[in-house]
Amino acid sequence: MNILILSPGYPAEMPQFTRGLAEAGARVYGIGDQAPGALPELVQRHLAGYLPVRSLWDEAAVVEAVRSWPEARHLDGVECLWEPGMLLAARLREALGLRGLSVTQTVPFRDKEAMKQVLDRAGLRTPKHIRCTDTGACWEAAERIGYPIIVKPIAGAGSADTYRVESPDDLRSVLPRLHHVPEVSVEEFVDGDEFTFDTVTIQGHVAYFNVAWYRPRPLVARSNEWISPQVIALRHVDQATLEGGVRLGHAVIRALGFQSGFTHMEWYRKADGEVVFGEIGARPPGAHQVDQMNFACDFDVYREWGRAVAFDRFDARIERKYNVSTIYKRAQGDGRIARIHGLERILRLYGEHIVWNNLLPIGASRRNWRNTLVSDGFLMLRHPDLATTTQMSDDIGESLQLFAE
Repeated sequence: MNILILSPGYPAEMPQFTRGLAEAGARVYGIGDQAPGALPELVQRHLAGYLPVRSLWDEAAVVEAVRSWPEARHLDGVECLWEPGMLLAARLREALGLRGLSVTQTVPFRDKEAMKQVLDRAGLRTPKHIRCTDTGACWEAAERIGYPIIVKPIAGAGSADTYRVESPDDLRSVLPRLHHVPEVSVEEFVDGDEFTFDTVTIQGHVAYFNVAWYRPRPLVARSNEWISPQVIALRHVDQATLEGGVRLGHAVIRALGFQSGFTHMEWYRKADGEVVFGEIGARPPGAHQVDQMNFACDFDVYREWGRAVAFDRFDARIERKYNVSTIYKRAQGDGRIARIHGLERILRLYGEHIVWNNLLPIGASRRNWRNTLVSDGFLMLRHPDLATTTQMSDDIGESLQLFAE
């Protein structure tokens, strides 16, 4: 199988997907706006060919460049794992006559309002929602739905430009911050715990799934710099408290007609047990959450994804051995990382359970915490017992501190 992968060198996880696809036995080609020599070495090693373009976001020019590329005659599929490139991948499939999601099938994965309309018609529980293209429509939607509400981009990813609005005064202050967003969804605020339902799917059949627990909800974490957000990939995904969300996830994939590849869905569990859909992307989760799946099951999810999309197979034996927690840290202060307090104690107490120390080193420039969940790095740990996992995670969140100057 000859597979074209969009942007094989960026974002951070894409080189691993490129590797996994090649190790699964596919002949992998890449297209992107990075110069060939600027691609990560891991990507260069696993590509059979690469087409550099001036900009991936000039879709008409990219489609024409691929059509004119001699290697395109031999392609069997087009894959994209980065949210902004989903529609381009669909246009390339249509232009080349290849299987996979079409533009029409892809739109509901990018347009949150179209997404929820499909699920409403399927009888699935979504938050009340209204598409808005101007401030007047936002005011009308808020009045119809009732406060509190969520205001977020129609085509956004993650929780960027997403706001919880408690009152008319809140809405008045939020709307000017959204002038750069052409369309927003005004939605009912669903109060509850937030989880993921992530899958590798083969021709509509879920071959593998992962459920992760956000501590706290992303919207809360993105609103408070002092928080050290946690994401925990759960070991016991068959527990009764998750059953409704897992069932909802399968139903969402069926309703949207997803075929093969990775999906990343978010859902809520209210205090009364009601399960409510959040949103879904036809892509993997970011912030190294795919790596959590590897550490939870001790297999290579990147390679199994490659096998799924190229050969309609998932060969790994699924044995969930651990809960895996990632604790993302945000330094205090601005500038460069100057001091790290508490790490020696953490490593002494929990070192055998820590599988990845990704903290920024002393001297590194601090990252903008609003732009990336990874922030100034993370510790990733695993343990079979959930209570022990959360205890260690909370200790790291509270006692490990980074300082920038």
